[in-house]
Amino acid sequence: MEYKVGLSAPYFDPAQLREELTGLAKSHVRSELKLKQSVLERLKSLTAEARKQAQHGLEVDGNGRRCAEGLSLFQDELIRLIYDFTVHHVYRAKNPSAAERMAIVATGGYGRGLLAPGSDIDLLFVLPYKQTAWGESVVEYILYLLWDLGFKVGHATRTVSQCIRLSRADMTVRTAVLDARLIWGDRDLYDELQETYQKNVVRGSGREFVEEKLAEQDRRHERSGASRYLVEPNIKDGKGGLRDLHTLYWLGKYLSAAEDTTDFVAAGVFSADEYHSFRKCEDFLWTVRCHLHFHAGRAEERLSFDVQQAMAERLGYASRSGLRAVERFMKHYFLVAKDVGDLTRIVCSALEMKQLKSAPRLNQLLDKIPWRNRAKAIEVEDFRIENGRITIADRNVFQNDPVNLVRLFYLAEKHEVKFHPDALRLVRASLRLIDRNFRRNPEANRIFLELLTESENPENALRKMNESGVLGRFIPAFGKVVSMMQFNMYHHFTVDEHLLRSIGVLAEIARGDSAGEHPLATSIFPSVQHRRALFVAMLLHDIAKGRDEDHSLAGARIARLLCPRLGLSAAETDAVAWLVEYHLVMSQIAQSRDINDPKTIQDFAKAVQSPERLKLLLILTVADIRAVGPGVWNGWKGQLLRALYHETEPVLAGGHTQLSHKERIASAQDELRAKLSNWPPAEIEHFIERHFPAYWLRTDLDRQVAHACLIARADKEEKPLVTDFATDSFTDITEFTIFSPSHPNLLCMIAGACAAADANIVDAQISTTRDGMALDTIFLQKQFERVDDERRRADRIARTIEKLLKGESGLDSLVSSERGPQGRARAFNLEPEVLIDNTLSDDLTVIEVSGLDRPGLLYALTQAMVELQMDIASAHIATFGEKVVDVFYVTDIIGGKITSEDRKSNIRSTLAAVLERPGVDAGKPQAATA
Repeated sequence: MEYKVGLSAPYFDPAQLREELTGLAKSHVRSELKLKQSVLERLKSLTAEARKQAQHGLEVDGNGRRCAEGLSLFQDELIRLIYDFTVHHVYRAKNPSAAERMAIVATGGYGRGLLAPGSDIDLLFVLPYKQTAWGESVVEYILYLLWDLGFKVGHATRTVSQCIRLSRADMTVRTAVLDARLIWGDRDLYDELQETYQKNVVRGSGREFVEEKLAEQDRRHERSGASRYLVEPNIKDGKGGLRDLHTLYWLGKYLSAAEDTTDFVAAGVFSADEYHSFRKCEDFLWTVRCHLHFHAGRAEERLSFDVQQAMAERLGYASRSGLRAVERFMKHYFLVAKDVGDLTRIVCSALEMKQLKSAPRLNQLLDKIPWRNRAKAIEVEDFRIENGRITIADRNVFQNDPVNLVRLFYLAEKHEVKFHPDALRLVRASLRLIDRNFRRNPEANRIFLELLTESENPENALRKMNESGVLGRFIPAFGKVVSMMQFNMYHHFTVDEHLLRSIGVLAEIARGDSAGEHPLATSIFPSVQHRRALFVAMLLHDIAKGRDEDHSLAGARIARLLCPRLGLSAAETDAVAWLVEYHLVMSQIAQSRDINDPKTIQDFAKAVQSPERLKLLLILTVADIRAVGPGVWNGWKGQLLRALYHETEPVLAGGHTQLSHKERIASAQDELRAKLSNWPPAEIEHFIERHFPAYWLRTDLDRQVAHACLIARADKEEKPLVTDFATDSFTDITEFTIFSPSHPNLLCMIAGACAAADANIVDAQISTTRDGMALDTIFLQKQFERVDDERRRADRIARTIEKLLKGESGLDSLVSSERGPQGRARAFNLEPEVLIDNTLSDDLTVIEVSGLDRPGLLYALTQAMVELQMDIASAHIATFGEKVVDVFYVTDIIGGKITSEDRKSNIRSTLAAVLERPGVDAGKPQAATA
């Protein structure tokens, strides 16, 4: 066997080991069991030493492909050794016939000569005829020995004819045989398999293979996550991962009959630059994969949060320029994934086009292409559209007019066509034309602005511009966030992917396609005066992420420089800059402040200043949250944003501030009287008299009616504790309301009961009546589809609270506040923070606590606040991935604000200790907001 110069694999001397095994066979000639045990023991130590050497080599030179090649070479020699030992010392054929021969063939990744530390060993045992007793025994012995050595072996035993028949019927088998590589055994059998496969399977089936492999790729991407920019990517099967490179390899080899990727340039599969990109991406991904397998001690393919920091350290990344080491590592990963996507799109498209042109029934296929003039080419400015794809009219199209680098994407979107691979290849080769003069070109900026703000599907066009490299060159600030990830559980995508997705959501709202999910944003969109500013702000709102300063302020500065260049007016520029600077404000206030407190609305209105800005900010906030990732948006967040909008809009319009508190309270009470007109007046007045003024300012009419009915039921049934629940599929929220004697520990009990029932509290509205009763409404994330299931959960919570109030059960037996972070959250360190503010409310002190989320945290916090002798008026709970932000509106025990500095200091230290209690080490702050 020949080995590559400088490659230490197969990590042992095959000739010497053969002598050792022969000696073992001679010494155990009378005991097959002892012989096998001795051989197994020797090969186990050999395998362990080989893995140790492979890992050491990877750590020294950082070359994952070389490591994978070395492991493959080791496996080859090990299998040869085992086979020779088996047929010479265990099942030696005394009079071998033509049937007693076999070829041992590697398939899959192993067949391609690359083997990750934890990968399966895929083997095909090729037989000349049907299975014989000798062949069955040899295969079984080899497999059991490999399994006993700890290898995961995928195997098949087939004749050549069986391989061919299955290859025709099953694309998985066809691909496995395409990867086939002879390890040892009968060369004639292997050659027969290859010749028959090329003649009876490959020949004439290129188009079928291309279509099936591309469809298979789409299905795989859908399973692993439709975006290559998911922040916990699968490096093997995810979009932009190794399997996409395998697909290119399979297509190229199947269509060109080239033996290796080194032959693909000569065969016309790759250009020289594309081959260089292929190898560069492959080398990086193999390095990451081998490190990941060694780190995990198994075949782990997902770069989850709990391994990303360790991987960054193993690969030698350091913190720099506002990005932590883990973020720099992951940015490199996503840049490679982007290159894989570019390569896959161009090469697959070119191979697909080549097959279409050579297909005998081209016209039948073209009937499926949704282009009304597909039968002939259509000239469109400097481009040509044919067969539903836009391509270049000549090779100098960009050199003659660089603006065509933007115009190409505008025309593709306008005519709803795909890109021809020749056009994309020339775009990538022409990126140097996008220089300072190009960026200042009025026509280029006009076209881009129209594409962004007026097209039906700007997300699609901008994504193509980003993938080709044009967008990052045209807007350099955008280029800096391409493939940038943020190391937290809140953001599901890289920054650039999030920005593009937010444009897509905004376009949906503009088209009216999401009226059911976003009724307010959809209804006010037609009245927006600064449509262009809204789209530009959406594109820029996170463009300054990854810097050492507040990205909102830095982004506003970028907007002020960029907007005039794009052709926006001074008023539009001001609107964009303001939106970028304040793009987090509405979300933060809606989720973390008491929007029933008049001071909250007054402060928010003072920041917004005009009804137009309120509309713009509402729509931008909705799109921003929706684009963060699956499951981040829910109806409850929509309800909070709508409530904040409706409370603020009259203030900005000049109407609401004309009513005094007393008048607003009287108005709310009159509305309730009208709503309950069929009730006895005495009952209505009794209900009204029970409540303090704050109740009428904080509680909407529908909830007042529900409360009135609940209290009337309690009075009628003479029960000290009654509960009610209502579920809303639109907001995805279940409201759990409890009416009971006031108890200083009640919210703590409710939080504990909810934690014990695995119920996630998203908000809480707390009231106390004049006669000493508590009326608390807890908003729970809806967990079940069926209302009956939600009811059973609410009943379980109610029973637990009743037992706690009666002293029949203790909270500590239900939920432990000492549990640490769960699941992926264990990968994060967040410094606890406790803020105390007396300016956010006229009557209440606002305490905001933030830190690493964990089960039972709200219970622990409320328990501490009870011990600190604070009365909680309202609580607002929000989670951003691994980070929790809980805001409490409180008073001291006699109903006043907390003003003593010593008391504030004690509260801060006590609550900070609660946040740190499970033993989580405090680290650097890690922002996790949108």
